[in-house]
Amino acid sequence: MTDSAAEGPLSGLRVIEMGTLIAGPFCGQILGDFGAEVIKLEDPKSGDPMRQWGRSLPQGLSPWWPVIGRNKKSVTVDLRKAEGQALARTLIGKADVVVENFRPGTFEKWGLSYESLAAENPRLVMARVSGFGQTGPYSQRAGYGLIGEAMGGLRHVTGEPDRPPARAGISIGDSLAAMHAVMGIMMALHARERTGRGQVIDAALYESVLAVMENLVTEYDLTGYVRERSGSILPGIAPSNVYPCAGGEMILIGGNGDTVFARLAEAMGRPELATDERYATHAARGARQGELDALIADWTSQRTLTDLLALLEAKGVPCGRIYRAPDMLEDPQFQAREAIVTTDHPVFGPIKMQNAFPKLSATPGRVRWPGPALGEHTEAVLREVAGMSPAEIEALRAKAVI
Repeated sequence: MTDSAAEGPLSGLRVIEMGTLIAGPFCGQILGDFGAEVIKLEDPKSGDPMRQWGRSLPQGLSPWWPVIGRNKKSVTVDLRKAEGQALARTLIGKADVVVENFRPGTFEKWGLSYESLAAENPRLVMARVSGFGQTGPYSQRAGYGLIGEAMGGLRHVTGEPDRPPARAGISIGDSLAAMHAVMGIMMALHARERTGRGQVIDAALYESVLAVMENLVTEYDLTGYVRERSGSILPGIAPSNVYPCAGGEMILIGGNGDTVFARLAEAMGRPELATDERYATHAARGARQGELDALIADWTSQRTLTDLLALLEAKGVPCGRIYRAPDMLEDPQFQAREAIVTTDHPVFGPIKMQNAFPKLSATPGRVRWPGPALGEHTEAVLREVAGMSPAEIEALRAKAVI
């Protein structure tokens, strides 16, 4: 396998990824997508649990691992052994970035504190992803994404008002923490250009969720209003909802701006609604949200999804279907922008997955290979990066370190 990442914007950046599951590995995935050399250290016996995760396991393998492990080099290291910790230190000494998402204190227990690593590699940037951050009274608690979503405020406002809080169908808390870690890494690398020194990025799951909660805290602070679950709407933002179509399908319509609502009213054959004092302004529509949604639902339920999409698109009203994977694969917009790409897998053969985002005009990211086999790159990395001889590598193997 050749590492054809020379054209990537992060080409020349070496990242050591240490961690499992989603938050740390998704951070590594993003960096690898844009050309960084990502060396993932995994337990020799089982590797990252993502190798076994998934609702379905075609041919006994996880369809999740090819995505989150893509563009990475897999090196097996037993970090519980002193020799494994020494090997990790050697590799980190040759790197620009190390990413870890263990419980705070684990790295220090292994003799891999940032202070000791930076003493040998002062330009090192370390991204630490955890449930509650590296400090504070909760720092030592185990923290998965669902806890971060709850503490950060997302769970309470998600779902129907008469039911318990719902979750998104993905691990959004972990993904947000990973993205904030990537942002922190980019900022730290930019700062390093001025100072010549690296630093630590402390990305907490609950804070990464809190960061996207808009004005939730400020609104309460100023008015005492506690935002609650509101189902498929945002209170006071109307019309913006999912509506029934003939044949049992659904359509999303966003017509909450004054000019857009006027175009929606015209499409409905009810242009007078746009000047009716009950609906003419944003505030008025918000005050009569349920009433207005009922009017629109009565109109949409008498028309097919296809007819509604054509009519509303012609009128310039934001609308859309609710997509599933099959819809994405068939959609011409996805195809035109190569939002989904095909890559070769040694067991599955050609497989489809999402591309690298966002798109860069001169140095775009791309999927170079899917998640590798466990330990696929161990010998090559130890030889080329750590500078070890075949005899030294064999000695580590004999001790079950790699």
